Amino acid sequence: MQPRIDFYTASPDALKAMMALEGAVSKLPLEKSLIELVKLRASQINGCAFCIDMHTTDALKDGETTRRLFAVTAWREAPFFSDRERAALAWTESLTELSQTHAPDDVYEYVAAQFSPKEMVDLTVAISTINSWNRLAVGFRKMPQA
Repeated sequence: MQPRIDFYTASPDALKAMMALEGAVSKLPLEKSLIELVKLRASQINGCAFCIDMHTTDALKDGETTRRLFAVTAWREAPFFSDRERAALAWTESLTELSQTHAPDDVYEYVAAQFSPKEMVDLTVAISTINSWNRLAVGFRKMPQA
C-alpha cells in the first residue's frame, strides 16, 4: 500500500486541533494502560496498521505485557483483563462500530457499573479521538516504519 498525502503538512490547522485534542486526552484522569488498550482495540477494528504499531509500542514502553496485548482481540475469552478494562473494551467496540451496534443499553450499563459519569465521558472522548486518528491514518495510508 502506498501512502497518500501527509495530512500533517496538508492541513496544519486541522492537525493542530487534533494534537490539542490528543493532548487533552493524555491529561484525562483515566489509567494510561486502559487508554492504550482502548486505542489498540479501536485501531485493530479499524485496520489501522500505523496506530496498532504505535500503541503496542507505547504500551510496551509503559510496562504492558505482550501476553495482554496479544489477547486484546480476544479480550472476552482471555482471563487477563479486569472488569473495568472489559467494560472499556466493550464500550470501545460498541462506539467504534456504532453504525452496527447503536451503543446498546447492555454495554452502556456494563460501562456505567465500572466508571463514574465523568469517567464515561472521558473514556468516550478518548475512543472518539483514536477513531478520528484511525480515519486519518487509514484514509491517507500512513504507514508504520518498517
